[in-house]
Amino acid sequence: MTIEQIIAAELKIKPQQVHAALELLDGGNTIPFIARYRKEATGTLDEEALRSIEERAKYLRQLEERRAEILAAIEAQEKLTPELKTQIDAAVKMQELEDLYLPYRPKKRTRAQIAREKGLEPLAELITQQVQPPLPLEKLAALHIDAEKGVNSAEEAWQGAMDIVAENISDNAAVRDFIRRELWKNAELASALGADETEAKDFLMYADYAEPVHRLPPHRILALNRGENKGLLKVSLKYPAEIMTEKLARKLKIQQHTVWTEMYTAALADSYKRLIFPSLEREIRNELTEKAEKQAISIFAANLRQLLLQQPVAGHTVLGLDPGYRTGCKAAVISLQGKTLATDALYITGSEKQRAQAEAGFLNLVNTYGVTLVAIGNGTASYETEEFTSQMIEKHRLNIAYTIVSEAGASVYSASKLAREELPELDVSLRGAVSIARRVQDPLAELVKIEPKAIGVGQYQHDVNQKELAETLTGVVESCVNHVGVELNTASPALLSYVAGVSPTVAKNIIAWRDEHGSFTARKELLKVSRLGPAAFTQCAGFLRIAGAQNPLDNTSVHPESYKLTEEIIKLLGFGLKDCTGTELQHAAANADAEQIAKTLDAGLPTVTDILAALARPGRDPREDTPPPLTRKHVAKLSDLAIGSIVKGRVQNVVDFGAFIDIGLKTSGFAHRSELSDKRFRHPLDVVAVGDIVEAEIISIDEARNRIGLSLKRAAARNKNLNILHTAEIK
Repeated sequence: MTIEQIIAAELKIKPQQVHAALELLDGGNTIPFIARYRKEATGTLDEEALRSIEERAKYLRQLEERRAEILAAIEAQEKLTPELKTQIDAAVKMQELEDLYLPYRPKKRTRAQIAREKGLEPLAELITQQVQPPLPLEKLAALHIDAEKGVNSAEEAWQGAMDIVAENISDNAAVRDFIRRELWKNAELASALGADETEAKDFLMYADYAEPVHRLPPHRILALNRGENKGLLKVSLKYPAEIMTEKLARKLKIQQHTVWTEMYTAALADSYKRLIFPSLEREIRNELTEKAEKQAISIFAANLRQLLLQQPVAGHTVLGLDPGYRTGCKAAVISLQGKTLATDALYITGSEKQRAQAEAGFLNLVNTYGVTLVAIGNGTASYETEEFTSQMIEKHRLNIAYTIVSEAGASVYSASKLAREELPELDVSLRGAVSIARRVQDPLAELVKIEPKAIGVGQYQHDVNQKELAETLTGVVESCVNHVGVELNTASPALLSYVAGVSPTVAKNIIAWRDEHGSFTARKELLKVSRLGPAAFTQCAGFLRIAGAQNPLDNTSVHPESYKLTEEIIKLLGFGLKDCTGTELQHAAANADAEQIAKTLDAGLPTVTDILAALARPGRDPREDTPPPLTRKHVAKLSDLAIGSIVKGRVQNVVDFGAFIDIGLKTSGFAHRSELSDKRFRHPLDVVAVGDIVEAEIISIDEARNRIGLSLKRAAARNKNLNILHTAEIK
């Protein structure tokens, strides 16, 4: 099968789709561009499918390269038999190839190689052949005793022969595959403390722990790895060696009660314990880690996507508060357009005098600049700041509300070169407050300025493959930015650099052109930007918007290459280009028969469908479909809560074993996966997502450990029962 056929079978799509996708990818086209504007070519493959094709093709191409290298290497040794070539050609995994290549791979000088140099191979062959020896064993060995070669006794001769047998067994691809399968099926990963209990207090649950490798959940693998890397745990693969050697003896058909039985069995045990098991233990643990890392990265990516696509809060002048104790709470007022209007430092937790000054400063900022929403960072002193804000609202009857914002990465942004360029007049400590406020106004535009892994919606992000993590998360950000679209005349360099086809250098050139020539009035003006040629223009143009452009299509998701077709569609609907902003054309586009229009104009149905959607809702922000941030006016206290209470909160983070939920307290609540739903599901992400507003029942409160247990399914059951009761009362 070809690479295209293999991928098509795995993804259950047509080979032609894979061929088209790979041709476009190999041609330098970006995944967002292909997914949006080459639907006819790929059969409407989405970004997820395209990334899978890209990743799988990379692996299979590397596999073919390695296959060619191995065949050439064995052929150079003049050891490539037709049978071996058939086996190598049939291998579908890299590990299969490496197992087949193992006997021919150049090795360091091993015990077996030394024994071969001493001429002991004939003895090794006798052991494995298990035939009646032509001479007594002592006389056979005596034939190979040679002081010059380093064989000084019969014992040394037979030991050397057994070393050769052990290595031959280890190099046997079928044997390694058998052991590998057996270990995956029946081995356990076990751990014990590697330090005293005080030092290893976070890992006590793994003090005497063992679990079958095939059942290990990804987060537990990463937790064990972290403990081992810190020197706090000793982790090992466990499988009784005697049981394995018994099974191998049967597989190798070692005969019992012969002159060879003892030596062959000893060589087998040595091969397993010294050569095979340590190698496969590393291999299995590496594979466990790799799978766990992929899972952690995929969950991080899903959470990040939800966070980036949170609904912007428009129409608010926002007061951003970056809480702190010693240095005070940093405050920044941000206008509707995201400009910094004022800054201050409020010592909320200081002396009575400082507290009074903080109150006056807070009121001054709110009243002077018409603040309608307060955004409070969730870091140190967040609860005290929330309590202060709630008291101010109540005491002064302020018509404002507040929301809690994740400040993960705010300090990273504050000290960055980009922050210095954007806010040169502000101290680094105040930039964090600006970032917190802007995160509410436009989460995507602000969060793209921060390294994705610093945003704080993952788990074990510092323990996984950093290169793979960065590539995946960058892909998520790129996908989100292009999904939403970018206003060309207001976008930051950071935001522009994630647009398909726009490199960081080109992003800076766009800003430079904008600064020199004023606002863009048409997409085609992008071609005047340094280093933004026709190819880059094709990739990026459809994702960039220009409000108030000369051509109204420049403010839609319609690609310039489809403008002629779009004008024909508008004409067919009975309108002109000037009517794009009118409700009549929008209504007509929303109710148009896409299939009929495609036939009439001899155009692709997916493209026509997308054009009609763009005409129906020009300038639409897809984030409008997500829930807005949860705002409050009163602070909740742990003492106010009781088991059985129903609380409303916002999902902060989703992990393999449940979801963390902000319920307005200093401590987030946690809903274990068993408490998410009565319905069966594969992963918590199937039930909740970052940003979701949920109702939960409090099922446990542990003040000493600062833990609050929540149940979404119990809250849902109570609501259902109430609805049933209400319906019965009406009847």
